[in-house]
Amino acid sequence: MSLIEEKGAATEPPRPTEPSPPGPRGLVERVAAWSMEHRRLTLVLWIAVVVLAYGASMFTGVRSQEDADGLTGQAAVAERMLDDADFPDDGVENVLVQARTGSLSPQSAGEVVTSLKDRYGKLADVARVGDPITSADGRSVLLPVTLDLGTGEDKKRPKLAVAPMLEATAAEQEARPDLRIEQLGKGSLTKDLSTHLGADFQRAEFISVPLTLVILLVAFGAMLAAGLSVMLGITAVVFAMGLSGITSLIVPVDANQASLILLMGLAVGVDYSLFYIRRQREERALGKDPATALRIAAATSGRAVVVSGLTVIVAMAGMFLSGSLLFSSLALGTILVVAVAVLGSLTALPAALAALGDRVDRPRIPLLWRRAQVGRDSRLWSAVLRPVLKAPALFAIAGLAAMLALAAPALDMKLKMPGDEDLPRSFAIMQTYDRVVAAFPSEGTAHSVVVSADASRKDEVARLLTGLHTRAMDSGRFAASDRPDLAVSADGAVTRLDLHVKGEAGGPEARETLDLLRTGLAPAALDGQSVDTWAVGGATAFTTDFSDTLEERLPLVIGFVTLLCLAIMLLAFRSPLLALVTGVLNVLSVAAAYGVLVLVFQNEWAESLLAFDSNGAVVSWLPLILFVVLFGLSMDYHVFVLSRIREGVKRGDPTREAVRRGILTSAGVVTTAAVIMVAVFAVFATLSTLEMKQLGVGLAVAILLDATLIRGVLLPAFLALLGNRAWREPRFLRKVPAVSHD
Repeated sequence: MSLIEEKGAATEPPRPTEPSPPGPRGLVERVAAWSMEHRRLTLVLWIAVVVLAYGASMFTGVRSQEDADGLTGQAAVAERMLDDADFPDDGVENVLVQARTGSLSPQSAGEVVTSLKDRYGKLADVARVGDPITSADGRSVLLPVTLDLGTGEDKKRPKLAVAPMLEATAAEQEARPDLRIEQLGKGSLTKDLSTHLGADFQRAEFISVPLTLVILLVAFGAMLAAGLSVMLGITAVVFAMGLSGITSLIVPVDANQASLILLMGLAVGVDYSLFYIRRQREERALGKDPATALRIAAATSGRAVVVSGLTVIVAMAGMFLSGSLLFSSLALGTILVVAVAVLGSLTALPAALAALGDRVDRPRIPLLWRRAQVGRDSRLWSAVLRPVLKAPALFAIAGLAAMLALAAPALDMKLKMPGDEDLPRSFAIMQTYDRVVAAFPSEGTAHSVVVSADASRKDEVARLLTGLHTRAMDSGRFAASDRPDLAVSADGAVTRLDLHVKGEAGGPEARETLDLLRTGLAPAALDGQSVDTWAVGGATAFTTDFSDTLEERLPLVIGFVTLLCLAIMLLAFRSPLLALVTGVLNVLSVAAAYGVLVLVFQNEWAESLLAFDSNGAVVSWLPLILFVVLFGLSMDYHVFVLSRIREGVKRGDPTREAVRRGILTSAGVVTTAAVIMVAVFAVFATLSTLEMKQLGVGLAVAILLDATLIRGVLLPAFLALLGNRAWREPRFLRKVPAVSHD
């Protein structure tokens, strides 16, 4: 039986839930009632604000993060100094000329270089073509070309200036098929990666939306109901994209923000629609008229949406404590899309449902419509719950053991920021990168020692850095070079020394030489020399400082998110035990996702399955992102399921019967929502980059565990063991206002 099979044979007739409320009771119901009463105006206003927000972002433009914005520690200091200075080599592109077989003759090399110089000399954006460098084995020539990027406010990004040069290089390659003529530099690398990542995002979008629609069609059996859920998710994403563009003037946008907005927007938008539509269907099956059924849906599922959305927003806000602008951008994007989805669920969704009435269940899809009828218990979940509720202690122990076994590998988790060496080698630009580094090792990983001082002291700073280069060469730990690789900014205030190392940026040798530079060689050469600021940056510094910052801040983020989410659950359900159980189960699902990530990505057994090359580590920012996203999304299920169980408790049902009915009546919604999330997240696991694969796998695994083992075994087992104590309100809470009242 598939996960999305909702209903089987009837076990008993549906029971009444709550009496129809005599009138709106509270803000959620009042907003929903107003939206239903003014349905046309509400829908027009919703469409207008979505279009207005997106249009406003096109007017203001989107401010992207600079390289230094995502860095921390010394790496951020070094990158800031480099970003604020103009270096002659900022726009350098290296053109590799290589024989495909055998050696490259001096005559052929000379002809190609002359032809390339002629082509580049006609381009307005090329400032200078340097002298060619021949590799030690004579098979390769490297031709450095400097682009004119401008200065000050008119300074262009290398990605924008490099296009004409790439066309000229491609034309030369076409004219000489017997040789390999390729281009590599910051501009060409960024441009090529942007193209690949943009294509990845579009592919994820094009697959995710139709896939979500298909699953909803199976779940609802009606096209309008399925389409309405998808439309709420899509409009929420578009609305949030527009708002994120406007807010980028305050918090610059990270490149991964759009992917996270799409993931979260579809997930919560579809979830909230499911909550509403399924509850409305249940009330209609009990004989309520359409308006009353929708009012009850707003009074129950609507409040669950508010509590759930507030919890997700609080979880996302934890990323602001990370100490990185990268996480601040991701946090703001997800907070915006969740807030917009909640707003749409309280206004546009009830207005659309009121306008459609029973027509929301049309056109009906043969066969699927019969399977989607409410009033029948899920045979799958009935079979699972029966033994769990008979022997809750046994299943609680077994479930905990299974989750802890999955989480155990996380104890051996290793963190690393992906570098150039971790990008897919299916990208042509990365194949060029490997060939350039193999032929010219000095073009590989380097530590950048950056010094800021008064321009009048530039010669003295150059002398100090030359001495540092000598010390580094004497240590025997760095790639050999006869002369220091020095660069001075146009105003003479910033000087950079690149010290190249062997191996990958995240490898042990690079890390050891970084530590040697920072704690020994650089202080000995620069401290006490009256330089304003010095710092060691580069790719290795970036991953080291970023990982150190996250390890330091992660406990703070976890504590903040856990305590605030538990506080919301406490105020919403008035039970410390219930809040505690929810927190423990959420942490378990996240820990299990961590363990699976280590099993899959720190080892090599899944490489061919997911098309990646293991670097023996988990992406440094992933544990924090996974924790806040999964903690927030898990609350979606728990708030909804616990709300349904509480309805039974308030009716006076025995605890185990209330648990059984609550889980079975929410089974269709939660299972469908989980299948959609797992499917969408699995799409991201098929994307090109290692970080997107790990994000997709981590989210999919955690949601799958949360919707099955947690919801079907551990939650009912714990609630059955606790009995009435789980719903007991302590005295100190009786005078504290609830998040949502009943």
